[in-house]
This record gives sequence, structure tokens and C-alpha cells, in this order.
Amino acid sequence: MPEAGTVAAAFVTAAGTLRQAGFETPELDARLLLCHAAGLSHEAFVAGAHEALLPYVAARLDEAIARRLNREPVARITGRREFYGRPFALGPEALDPRPDTETLIEAALDLVAKKGWQAKPLKLLDLGTGTGCILVTLLAELPFAFGVGIDLSPDALALAAANAARHGVLSRAEFVAADWLDATTGKFDLVLSNPPYIAACEIASLADEVAAYDPRLALDGGADGLEAYRRIAARAGHVVSEHGRLLVEIGPAQGEAVAEIFAAAGLKCDDGGVRKDLAGRPRVLVAGVDLSRDFLAKKDLEKGDISG
Repeated sequence: MPEAGTVAAAFVTAAGTLRQAGFETPELDARLLLCHAAGLSHEAFVAGAHEALLPYVAARLDEAIARRLNREPVARITGRREFYGRPFALGPEALDPRPDTETLIEAALDLVAKKGWQAKPLKLLDLGTGTGCILVTLLAELPFAFGVGIDLSPDALALAAANAARHGVLSRAEFVAADWLDATTGKFDLVLSNPPYIAACEIASLADEVAAYDPRLALDGGADGLEAYRRIAARAGHVVSEHGRLLVEIGPAQGEAVAEIFAAAGLKCDDGGVRKDLAGRPRVLVAGVDLSRDFLAKKDLEKGDISG
């Protein structure tokens, strides 16, 4: 057993408390929370394991463990989430980025490589930007690209801008308060979104870490979980460039329904356009504008958007 009063002893106690409470990764959670409380890197934690635990660190650790016992996610306690190898500040106003969403990044980068767009000044649009993790990551990976992040929450937009500044891409990013595509003009090469796709009636049954701490605005996809896709599809044909693509994250069972919504709006899903995540579940749908244009022109006439 480590000597009482040391960093190592505090780690053992914290991990034991979390293990008894039934957490799946008690050692990992305890290490992350202890490093956060002490302001230590993992390397410094290992090197200083036998040093005395300072009283203020012990108090901060106790507070962090109490929050975790209340099912608050570790990332929300530390205020930091790793996404695609980069740290992102996290706040209550934005969804906690999930590893599944990295599938969206991979799909976008593979598309860029396939089309030979790496050196092109691409225009990116991120709908429901939240922390900005999607837009900021792609701007960091594509140094010639420019992007716009849209969100309804001013606090989320401020958080996204801070993350863009942290990763050196703020000069190529703009953050705008808007309701999906309602106020968007111009054409974009890549339009991306991880929209809310949980059916409203299912939110209460989600894990406490999600239901109690992620903002409902980022979870609630309406009665059937598909409302955001309808909103996006309604104007996507006017925003996605002729050879551009719309990439959206989907729930594992939503691929067919979302494809039907897109098809009804004049968007054509790519062949093999459903990208699977690391667990083999359908996770990202890729679509482009129907290049015949006949469909969109007909829809515009029906809405009175074109006078003849």
C-alpha cells in the first residue's frame, strides 16, 4: 500500500470509491480527476506519486469525486475533452464531443483526399457547432480552408471561438448565431453537422451522464429524432456547392430514414455513402445535390421562389 497522505494513496482511495460506486473505469477516472485537481500531467503524476498531497489538492479532489459520484462526466468536471488528438474546452452550453463524431472528420478528410482538394481554399459550414470541434479540427487539418460555425446558443459560439483561437484557426473561422440554415447564403464545399437525433421521448432514458449534463438542445431531435435532418435538407440544396457534399452524423438505425428525407429534398446520397464508426455501426451519411437541378427548380416553383 502507498504511504498515507501521498498522491499515490489519494489515487488508490479515489479509485476504490469509484469502483464501489459501480463506475466502469474507476482507475482512469481517478487518475484524470487527481491530475486535474493537482494540475499535473500524466507524466508528472507518475513521477510524483510518492510526494505529499497538498491540502488544497485534497479538497479539490474530494469535490471532483463528489461530482463524479453524482454521475457528472469526467470531461465536464475537468472542462476538457480530447477530440481527434486535440484538447477542446468544454462547457455546459455545448454537447460533450463523442469519439463517434471523429467518424465525421475521417469521412470529410477522405472525401477531400479523393477529390484532390487538399490545397483548395475550401468553404466549410458546421451546423450546430457547439464546442466547434468539427469545424476547428477540419480547419486545423486543412490549412487552406475557411469555415463558418452556426449555433443557436451565443455561449456555445463563444466557446467555439475560444477553441478556434486555442488551435490557431480563428482567423479562418466565423461563428454566427442562426437556426440551422435559415439565415445562410452562399455556397459551401462541405456542409457538416452532428445534429440532435434522439427522439424526445427517449431522452429521459439515456444515461445520467448524458441526460442530466448535455444540453437538451443538442440532444432533442423531435418526436421521431429526425426533425433536424428535415430542417437541414429543406435548404441544403441551396447551400451545398455543385460538387460539394453534405455530411451528417446519424443514429445507428437512422440511415434509411435520413436518406429518404434527403432524397425528397433533391439530395442524392453517394454510392456507399454511409460511413461506419469503429464499432461497425452506421454513423455518417454523405450526400450531394442532384445535379439534374430539375428537382430543385420544381420545388422552388412550388414554393414561389422563382417567378416566371
